[in-house]
Amino acid sequence: MEKKYLIKTYGCQMNEHDSERMSYILESLGYQSTDKLEEADLIIYNTCSVRENADNKVYGHLGSLKKLKEKNKDLIIAICGCMMELKEARDIIRDKYKHVDIVFGTKNINSIPYLLDQYNYSKERIIDVEETDDIDEIQDAIRKNQTSAYINIIYGCNNFCSYCIVPYTRGRESSRSEESILKEVKKLADDGFKEITLLGQNVNSYGKDLHPCTTFSDLLNKISLIEGIERIRFISSHPKDISDDLIFTIKSNPKVCKCIHLPIQSGSKRILKEMNRKYTKDEYLEKINKIKKEILDIAITTDIIIGFPGESEDDFLDTLDVINKVKYDQAFIFKYSKRTGTKAAIMDNQISEEVKSERFQILLDRVNDICLENNSKYLNREVKVLFDEISKTDKNMMSGRTDRNKIVHVKYNKDYLGKICSVMIKEFNSFALEGEIIER
Repeated sequence: MEKKYLIKTYGCQMNEHDSERMSYILESLGYQSTDKLEEADLIIYNTCSVRENADNKVYGHLGSLKKLKEKNKDLIIAICGCMMELKEARDIIRDKYKHVDIVFGTKNINSIPYLLDQYNYSKERIIDVEETDDIDEIQDAIRKNQTSAYINIIYGCNNFCSYCIVPYTRGRESSRSEESILKEVKKLADDGFKEITLLGQNVNSYGKDLHPCTTFSDLLNKISLIEGIERIRFISSHPKDISDDLIFTIKSNPKVCKCIHLPIQSGSKRILKEMNRKYTKDEYLEKINKIKKEILDIAITTDIIIGFPGESEDDFLDTLDVINKVKYDQAFIFKYSKRTGTKAAIMDNQISEEVKSERFQILLDRVNDICLENNSKYLNREVKVLFDEISKTDKNMMSGRTDRNKIVHVKYNKDYLGKICSVMIKEFNSFALEGEIIER
């Protein structure tokens, strides 16, 4: 009988892609995917450690697996990802979750066959967080989407924002070679993928550590020369590293999507300094204005943290002011979460949950109003959409995205799935557009 595996993924797109890589390795070992815990011979939790509630979810789910393990003694339970790069989290797993068999880190994915063999031989818990993966190795993966694919181009972060645990879990910045990335893109193009999304904690830093040094803009332009790839996206960018060269590349290269994710985190100059973000509100808005001036109708999205330690009402209003001035096409708003090991965790004047919730709702309501206003401009407009999935809630509908990352729903037609089509927009709301495919 074929063995079955289940991977539960928490966190960002990099974690999602890591899970795709794990799926490829497991299926090459003869495992078959399942979405039912009771059927699985191997369960892997791929974790995130950006926010405390993500940790708590993992611990809760792990606890519920104990009874499953008691019923099925042959079940292997593994946990990996960013949480496991932190000693505190590994200690909790070791001491309180005796039914977890394998623990490994973000740089040990290629070691999965060895870890499974070692566990099956010894039946003793294995913990491996030593760096073993070669980042330039071609990243084979079972892609969830057969039209659009993720590609890691740089790992780690050098910025050490005072609230962020990522530099401690993902390590310092390390760029993949251009040759390795271009080979992977070429393989994806040959396999029929139309769109790629380049991933990194800060893609703007790509190439600074390579010899000879290269730039992110150079990489974008070289990828665009690969036949078959029609769209290139990337996330995330750090505002302090946005260059005129990158702005020009987005503007001039037709394959680079006209959207950019530029996290502001806070609109307060004082809070930004406490966060160690290395830019001011005015400097951020100056870059936004330059981007909007150079790239017509560009879509700008952002991340915002509410309730950072010491955030006053005036600090909050500064953030609201940035939202009103930029008019984001989407904003991901998070309540500040204390992460042990970061500077912000020991700061005075921690903000109450009540205040965080109140400010969160004010920003969310305003962002939704702005998104509705932005999307209203698409009514009766023709847009190009790459359709990549059937609706999960209505099998008669399918959806895709414009190059400005707008979600568009249309009636399902298998002939257009996986293709870029012209769509006339007929309806809109704060979150998506709806339209009809233009037959030509």
